[in-house]
Amino acid sequence: MTFSEHRKVLLGVAYRVLGSVTDAEDVVQEAWLRWSQLPEGHVDDERAYLVRVTTNLAIDRLRHVQTRREAYVGPWLPELVSTTDVAEEAELADTVELALLVVLETLSPLERAVFVLREAFGYSHAEIGAVLGRDEAAVRQLAKRARDHVRERRPRYDVDRGERRAITERFVSAAAGGDLDGLTALLARDVTLVGDGGGKAKAPRNILAGAANVARFLIGIASERGVSRFLDGAAAELTIEIASVNGGPAVVVQADGRAAAVFSLVVADGLIQTVYVVANPEKMSHL
Repeated sequence: MTFSEHRKVLLGVAYRVLGSVTDAEDVVQEAWLRWSQLPEGHVDDERAYLVRVTTNLAIDRLRHVQTRREAYVGPWLPELVSTTDVAEEAELADTVELALLVVLETLSPLERAVFVLREAFGYSHAEIGAVLGRDEAAVRQLAKRARDHVRERRPRYDVDRGERRAITERFVSAAAGGDLDGLTALLARDVTLVGDGGGKAKAPRNILAGAANVARFLIGIASERGVSRFLDGAAAELTIEIASVNGGPAVVVQADGRAAAVFSLVVADGLIQTVYVVANPEKMSHL
């Protein structure tokens, strides 16, 4: 097999470990360089070798970028990816959901790698041990700790795609129409809004909490003037569409044909529990 035939899996591993497509691509490029320098026939199982190299490079990269993220302006959210292929989306949805990736940010790099290999790619504890150079018992302990941590912090919801899409459409209609009461009715009382502008877009630098606060903010930025200010005057022509992002429906605001902001909703019990807003232009290139 050629390297390109493994690349999709390697990017999948690296992206889930890092939460950044840009960093994942750098890691996969480094894995390719190492693979390309090996003598022919030196590796019996190319995929196993490449997953091992990619995973360990991703762990090292994550340790490095965590320091950088600590100095980030405002909340840091994972870089988003389009998931437009229906078959691929069904396969990826559970493990690239933005809400899950946010929780994975709270794991140690090693725990995160174990969780990704085990839960997203179905590797056995023994296989993960071979990837990380650890015995099976240690991997089992890491896997349990990571799984318990995720279970405690991951939003508890079981919403089918149709309901989530319908609530997203009502969210857009209420916000764009300036319907404060209608929008507030869609929000859980203790809803939160987490914005990621990275100091490059006017997203909130603090988490907003409460239906009244979140609704007023959203209505404020939904007006033409509000959107222009929110996007720092970047838009000559604005369009809004609901697209599949990280395995679920999300509101994508385009400025002059390019993605400028994404609103991703966490829904439970028929109400919006969390609104994630990604507006950092550096995180838009893969949409």
